Amino acid sequence: MADQVVEADDVRLTGHASGERRFLGRTRELKELRADIERAGLDTLAGRKAPRARVLLIAGRPGSGRTALAEELVRQVGGGYPDGVLRARLTDPDGTPVPVERVARDLLAALEEDAPAGACEDDLTDALRTALADRRALLLLDDAADAEQVGALLPDTPDCLVVAVSEGPLTGISDVRPCTLGGLDAKSGVELLSRYTGSVRITVDPRAAEGLAEECQGQPAALMLAGGWLAARPKAAVSDLAKQLRAEDDEGTALSRVFRLAYAALPATAARMLRLLALAPAGLVDPQTASALAGCSVDSAHTVLDDFVALGFLHAVDSPIPQYEVPGCLYPLLRVLVEHHERPAERRLAGARMLERTVRLLQSCRAITETDSPQARQRLLDMPRALRFPTPRAAADWLRLTRPALLASARLAVLDGELDTLARRLMSQLVRAMVAHVGTQAAAPDLYVIHNLVLDVAERLDLPRERAAALLNLGDLDARTGRTADALVRYRAALDAGREVNDPYATGRAMESVGGAHLELGDFDRAADWFGRALAERLARGEREDAARLYGRIAAAHTYAGRYGEALRNWRSAITGHRRNGDVAAQARAMSELARVQEYAGRPEESLRTCREAVEWARRAEDARLQAALHLRVADTLERLGDPASARLHRGAAERLLGEQQDGNDQPLEALFADSNLKPGPDACEIRSASDED
Repeated sequence: MADQVVEADDVRLTGHASGERRFLGRTRELKELRADIERAGLDTLAGRKAPRARVLLIAGRPGSGRTALAEELVRQVGGGYPDGVLRARLTDPDGTPVPVERVARDLLAALEEDAPAGACEDDLTDALRTALADRRALLLLDDAADAEQVGALLPDTPDCLVVAVSEGPLTGISDVRPCTLGGLDAKSGVELLSRYTGSVRITVDPRAAEGLAEECQGQPAALMLAGGWLAARPKAAVSDLAKQLRAEDDEGTALSRVFRLAYAALPATAARMLRLLALAPAGLVDPQTASALAGCSVDSAHTVLDDFVALGFLHAVDSPIPQYEVPGCLYPLLRVLVEHHERPAERRLAGARMLERTVRLLQSCRAITETDSPQARQRLLDMPRALRFPTPRAAADWLRLTRPALLASARLAVLDGELDTLARRLMSQLVRAMVAHVGTQAAAPDLYVIHNLVLDVAERLDLPRERAAALLNLGDLDARTGRTADALVRYRAALDAGREVNDPYATGRAMESVGGAHLELGDFDRAADWFGRALAERLARGEREDAARLYGRIAAAHTYAGRYGEALRNWRSAITGHRRNGDVAAQARAMSELARVQEYAGRPEESLRTCREAVEWARRAEDARLQAALHLRVADTLERLGDPASARLHRGAAERLLGEQQDGNDQPLEALFADSNLKPGPDACEIRSASDED
């Protein structure tokens, strides 16, 4: 069981109940559900092949043990589905249905399938059905709000099985017979109590135990709370609790009556922390979150959260870090308590403390990756020890494991209009932490969600600079996933927002991005025009590095349009700019592109001289891979000029240079010359709102 500790003013339970818990009761229901898997469906009886997966429905009120029954069924039959079990919750703790788009994206991620950032619901559900078409998998869809949610996620193959959990029947899904749950049988109810109280008190007064189970109406959630209450009071008889429950008025359900008694027995500080957990995003809480909400130390919060698990108030999440879940059946009760006992200002203050703690953890999570930055190291040292991560790996694990709660925090912060400054800081730090640990490409789906939230805040508060930043970031993500036309619309809107506040960075960045979108769409004249406008902005502000890069983008547009004279002139300007800036590697790459255009223009001898000069600059830049790529380009040109012997020498030089590389870099050589001018703009993390703070 658990260790019992008696204090002067109360009795509390510390530690988790030990040992693996065997599933109780529901033998008849499990037998019926397993038989239903093999039952011939209406399509089979009609001589048709079943077009979709079989759906098993477990219906019951929150607290009836419906999810536990579903998990037990999955445990028993999951071995027959070699492609694994996929789990998804379809309703948030506050009762809000989870968008199908978000569920489909998470299921695709679990299958390690591509889910492009910004893809619509239909595209994602189609991708999910395609991914499951050749698989034999089991889907557990918990807390379904309606038939539409489940129907959108159903695999188009009878080889898969779907177990859905809901409060009532899912009208609209054909050929589904719901397994409706009532309370546990008396024997199972008493056994569940004994797991908390021990067998002695049950054996001493079995009738009282049966009476208590009846007062709880056999509801597992109510029985767990009753068992926790008794376990915390080793001298109390089972009949004592049964009498107190009978003395309660009949208002509410059996669960709410047991909950009121268990809650009333808590010390004031623990009771306050418990009700404040209703503010935890997505019903997920850890010691840091609880500490911030209640305004206590992290160690104290950890101890109290463990007590709540032992008392039946929380579920411990199977995770490498301490995590807990507020049971869905208790969330409405906690919500009523927090609204009754905590004034609006106190609730806002608790929420602000929680967001501020999250922001600081994200700062620490990102800073530990910046090992070469003295400023980042100092910021880490200045943070309290409780907010630091011991290693970058520990920070990455925390970010991965708390991702659902972090994204829920961002959504909740945006919904609360009085926390917009904190919301912006939270989303800024969340973007940076994800990019630092996961990379822009892998984090793109989450970044798309976050930047849309930033856009919501910016539009609600009429913040043009932040609106421009969000639009630029969303445009970049659209462009990376092939939605160039959508990206172009966002870039133009960002340009308008930047001009509204006369923000030169946002304006110049938007102009360049508009040019990049036109380049992708094949409108080379407009691309060159917009790159030229962006270049004028950079030159006016003396931004020489960006100006040199933009000369290259203009040259690329002219090259694609076949205007080689204009292309050559702009590549020479780019080379001059890189040379003045001291960027030797960029100069070598620009010279290589100049050589390419010279060859296109029918000047192979000039191209050869330029390429050989580029080799020398690449050598000075100590870029062996670039040297190798340039040697190969020289070899190709020599072969076209009829000098195969010299070409072989350059190919040999390239092979020697590549053989000396021991860094494991398997990037294709062609990537060194990949036209960066096709990219829409800098990574999302480079766009910062005016209110960003470290």
